[in-house]
Amino acid sequence: MDYEARPTVTPAPNFNAAEDAAALRGAMKGFGTDEEAIIDILTNRSNKQRQTIMEVYNTEYERDIIDDLRGELGGNFEEVIIALMRPMEDFMCKELHKAMEGMGTDEGTLVEILCSKSNEEIVEICQWYEERYDRPLAEHMCSETSGHFRRLLTMIVTGTRDPIGTTDPEKAKSDADALYAAGEAKLGTDEEVFNKIFAHSSFAQLRLVFDEYKELSGMTIEQAIKHEMEGTLHDAMLCIVECVQSPAAFFANQLHKAMDGAGTDDERLIRIIVSRSEIDLATIKDEFERIYNRTLYSALRNETSGDYKRALLSLIKE
Repeated sequence: MDYEARPTVTPAPNFNAAEDAAALRGAMKGFGTDEEAIIDILTNRSNKQRQTIMEVYNTEYERDIIDDLRGELGGNFEEVIIALMRPMEDFMCKELHKAMEGMGTDEGTLVEILCSKSNEEIVEICQWYEERYDRPLAEHMCSETSGHFRRLLTMIVTGTRDPIGTTDPEKAKSDADALYAAGEAKLGTDEEVFNKIFAHSSFAQLRLVFDEYKELSGMTIEQAIKHEMEGTLHDAMLCIVECVQSPAAFFANQLHKAMDGAGTDDERLIRIIVSRSEIDLATIKDEFERIYNRTLYSALRNETSGDYKRALLSLIKE
């Protein structure tokens, strides 16, 4: 099954970085700030175009556009705009670091970012992380996690996953046999077998493994994980399964969780909408509506407020 990844943000045609830089300077100069102009420009340019705008702005005005934006904006609106201005790998590194610094660890953020990525994306993130924080991501993560969960994430972060699209139907059968023997067919669970297969195989290969598993055992891999795993390892395994089957459905569910119940998980909303806007946010919108029978646009409009809401809605596109 080919995954149709459709973005909501694409490079602006007839792009002129100097004009955009001048418009942004004008929006922040003098009394008051033209938030609408900032939203209109930055949510309708690709990340690469925003990086060019930043270079032109910083050179032309001898100012730092990030500092200027921070000085003019505040709260969640500032978080959205600054996230848009960062190279996406840098933004992911910042989110990972925030999830691990201080007291406690936000395992959900680690799972969402690390378990949903291809090996090629992980390599980029690790390079950025070490450059930004002068510390390997794997080392920091090992100090903040434990047990089989730590082992799984460590294997993912150290780049053991096969390249995108790598498949071997015969190996899929033997891996399905190994998973069955490590779980349903025995008392207790051999988590290391699950970890090795889930962290090493490409997503295309895992799709074959999961099909073989159902053929062999008569149950889905999700059912097996729910029987055999618990806690953060359970969450990480299910994230991988969902991203193998449909990344859009996984992120649609994450967005729904971020808006469900009392209050909203603003960090998660910002992270997913900003980071997926140039990858598959249009596909995620379709999945959200299919699963929850309402549009992502209307859900977000009802659950958020202010300039923060306007910026996210502009990225989603109605």
